[in-house]
Amino acid sequence: MNKQKLRRTPPQELAVAAAGYQREAVIPHCPTCAAPCCKLDKLVLELEWAQLKGLWQLEESRKAFDKRLATGRGPIEIRPANGLYYAHSKPCPAFDAACGCTVYTTPLKPVGCSDFPVYENEGEIMADLRCEAVDLEALKAALTRDLGPDTRIKQSADRDFPFLVTLSVQR
Repeated sequence: MNKQKLRRTPPQELAVAAAGYQREAVIPHCPTCAAPCCKLDKLVLELEWAQLKGLWQLEESRKAFDKRLATGRGPIEIRPANGLYYAHSKPCPAFDAACGCTVYTTPLKPVGCSDFPVYENEGEIMADLRCEAVDLEALKAALTRDLGPDTRIKQSADRDFPFLVTLSVQR
């Protein structure tokens, strides 16, 4: 009996495939999007201190800001955790309706803005269906094309956030 184990595709290979789909299908759609991701209030931005300070135009020190957050006097959309800051429940402050993102080509751009809506996460592909450019069948076809014809893809949706779909990729 041949018990060949299926192996996970290495995360780097998945990240390259996800970035390829973004480049081919998502980014070309952005200029005509009816709901730019910068305006989605349900997104969570993961930020380093320098990014937070620049985006929120903070003048105070990190220590003073952290103290202000801890006493409930900071921006309600910011939560600190694990040395980072997470912004949620409001559109990104870098979004300008007249010209789009004002920090896209700068170091202030959050990493999530580069990989939203399709990205590799712990050996799986995550797809956020709130982005109107994401087509799951086209994404699966692109992954199969990029990773090889022996690729098998299992799809599942998050129970609490059904717009967040996980694609488990095996060969």
